[in-house]
Amino acid sequence: MTDPARGFVAGLLALLSLLLLLPGSATWADELVVGLLELKGDRDYRRSRTFAAFLTQPLGRPHAGAEVALGEVKWHGAATGTTFAVDRQRARGDDLIAAAQAMLARGIRFIILDLPAPEIASVSGALAGSEALLFNIRASADSLRAADCRSNLLHVAPSEAMRADAVGQFLALRRWREVLMLVGPLAADRAMAAAFRRSAARYGLKIGDERAFVLSNDPRQREVNNPLLLTQGSDHDVIFVADSDGEFARNLNYQMVDPRPLVGTEGLAGLAWHWSWSRHGAPQLENRFQDQAGRPMRDPDWAAWLAVKAVATAVQRNGSADFATLRDHLLSGELVLDGFKGNRLSFRPWDNQLRQPMLLATHNHVVARAPVEGFLHRTNNLDTLGIDEPESQCDMGR
Repeated sequence: MTDPARGFVAGLLALLSLLLLLPGSATWADELVVGLLELKGDRDYRRSRTFAAFLTQPLGRPHAGAEVALGEVKWHGAATGTTFAVDRQRARGDDLIAAAQAMLARGIRFIILDLPAPEIASVSGALAGSEALLFNIRASADSLRAADCRSNLLHVAPSEAMRADAVGQFLALRRWREVLMLVGPLAADRAMAAAFRRSAARYGLKIGDERAFVLSNDPRQREVNNPLLLTQGSDHDVIFVADSDGEFARNLNYQMVDPRPLVGTEGLAGLAWHWSWSRHGAPQLENRFQDQAGRPMRDPDWAAWLAVKAVATAVQRNGSADFATLRDHLLSGELVLDGFKGNRLSFRPWDNQLRQPMLLATHNHVVARAPVEGFLHRTNNLDTLGIDEPESQCDMGR
């Protein structure tokens, strides 16, 4: 190679090196990392619970959903030279905030939270004012969309109000209006019951009796642990059971005095995802997930998948990996997400809850998709599920 040629090549390499150092320049070396923060020792993932396969409980940690999404979004960043990765971290309760802050220090701006509701409230509060956007993929607590809502927290997981409204719409459609409600002793059980009371009032259902149960074999507590005694002496079309733990509800079917449908935690439940959903490309997603995880997809798995897809879709639509640009797009009315459930999905501006259809399913069959036929909204029928803007108690200033 002649000296002039060597000089030209050296100059070209120097120019390329300079471009790589320019702020905001898009190169094939750019990697957008999405964080995934988990709770070490999380009771919901103990083998004793996942083995029982409760209808509304996860069957395993949802990182596999994020991994499936990574395989689907390989080309979403082609225009900007952006690749995608997931950084999975696990910490004990007292260390979760520090773990999240460490992610921010490494330049991670989008963090998926696979945490219970109290830990989500704590982490999102600690990161308020930071340049970060968090995704709740598991906690359905309505409080996270009301008094504890945060402008930096998006809810991919459906709320308790959405789950209850899906069931309420179905019962109203079937005209099964007389309800016996059984409520467990936990705070989460009471929250589920409160969501269903609201839904019952909204859809003209009547809760004729409300009875408390406990999970116990103590013969002295027969009146509150025996399904035959709990369900006798009540005139009802259906039984709603609020059991966040799941153990009592899974043994309730076929143990009642009268042959009545069971809804709520078991029997028929409002779910974000179900392995048997057979429309809108869902079987293909389910097959990819089962190949990855070796088990059926559940709600948190689907939510983790969608969170990664949402970030990558924002990069593709905007031709940019700039955090502020992506955050504004995710929160805007321009967002278009396909969750393989048949509707365009977007986040509600008043509480950051993802609008989405709900699948009303048993363990092995999707009976209906909500909003069910006849339930309409003035702007978006998906807003018939959950807390609508006029009734929202969320203050996004927090």
